[in-house]
Amino acid sequence: MVGLSEKDWKLFRKNLPEWQEAYMGRLVEEYKEILNSDKLPSDKYWALEGRIKSDKRNPGVVITDISRSNFYDQLVSLLRYKVITMEDLKDFSDDTKDIIKRLIG
Repeated sequence: MVGLSEKDWKLFRKNLPEWQEAYMGRLVEEYKEILNSDKLPSDKYWALEGRIKSDKRNPGVVITDISRSNFYDQLVSLLRYKVITMEDLKDFSDDTKDIIKRLIG
C-alpha cells in the first residue's frame, strides 16, 4: 500500500470539520421533519431521542480517533454513512482515491 501523503493528511484534517458540520445540518433538517410531523408529542419526542442517540455515534457527528494509521478507515466510514461522496475527495491524490475505491468495493 502506498504511504499516506502529507497533502492528503492535511486536506483530511481541514475538511473533516466542514464535512461534519454539513452532515449535522442535514440531520437537523431531518429532526425538524420529525418535530413537524402530525404525530403525538410523545411520539415525536421518542422518535427524536432515538435518532439523536443513534446519530451521535455516527462518524458524521463524531470521530474520536483521528490518526494517520486509520486515515483510510475513517474515509471509508464517512463514505459508507453518506457523510461525504467520492466527489468530496476530488482534491485528494489519485493514490488515495484508488485505495478508497478498492476498500469500498
